[in-house]
Amino acid sequence: VQLQASGGGLVQTGGSLRLSCVASQRASSNTAMGWFRQAPGKEREFVASHYWSSLGAYFGDSVKGRFTISADAAKNTVYLDMNSLKPEDTATYFCAAGRSSVRLKQGVVDYWGQGTQVTVSS
Repeated sequence: VQLQASGGGLVQTGGSLRLSCVASQRASSNTAMGWFRQAPGKEREFVASHYWSSLGAYFGDSVKGRFTISADAAKNTVYLDMNSLKPEDTATYFCAAGRSSVRLKQGVVDYWGQGTQVTVSS
């Protein structure tokens, strides 16, 4: 499975961005997609995950209430809608695929996409 992420950019504090991740293979409802991020000098951090069916969503503590994850299985695309962005959200964001949403939350990833840079200016 190849994953292609896009949608990153520069945004001001309080702004919003939508990231997209297109999977090369047809999705099945019992596989999961997710997002991670990595800021310079920091470890990769779990952001969000859910199944293609849109069930079983998990979010990292730092993004709860601000980020949402959704999917369009017909387009093999997963979205990460990021609202109320803060400078500390600045990072490279990676999409990922795995066997389950909770396993993604635990960092168990079967496939990684390339990153897309998000920069939030103060």
